[in-house]
Amino acid sequence: MEDRGIFLYPFRRFQEWSRSTALIDWMESNNSHIFKINVPGYNKEDIKVQIEEGNVLSIRGEGIKEEKKENLVWHVAEREAFSGGGEFLRRIELPENVKVDQVKAYVENGVLTVVVPKDTSSKSSKVRNVNITSKL
Repeated sequence: MEDRGIFLYPFRRFQEWSRSTALIDWMESNNSHIFKINVPGYNKEDIKVQIEEGNVLSIRGEGIKEEKKENLVWHVAEREAFSGGGEFLRRIELPENVKVDQVKAYVENGVLTVVVPKDTSSKSSKVRNVNITSKL
């Protein structure tokens, strides 16, 4: 039986946790799962959203690094330290009842929104009867 408690159920689905600023919110409506990810400073060209291994949502950010000029003395460099060096990877195992071929994503004001529609069609049961015989 699947536990749907807030601390046990969807967090067990996170396969990677980065120390980046790409913090994530996961919400669910009647017809979709909605992910909102903080991606300040990233353009849509810097972000890759993919479905891997059937139902794993992979969100990767690459390439924002500020050039350090040689004639400057840096006293504090927190932004790069806390952004994971300009890269992040978040992988979330999606539930089985989603339409992975209809995922949509957009970025606006430093927030990436990924919408994964639910598959509301009825599916055949995963329970299969096994015949029992007297010999194998």
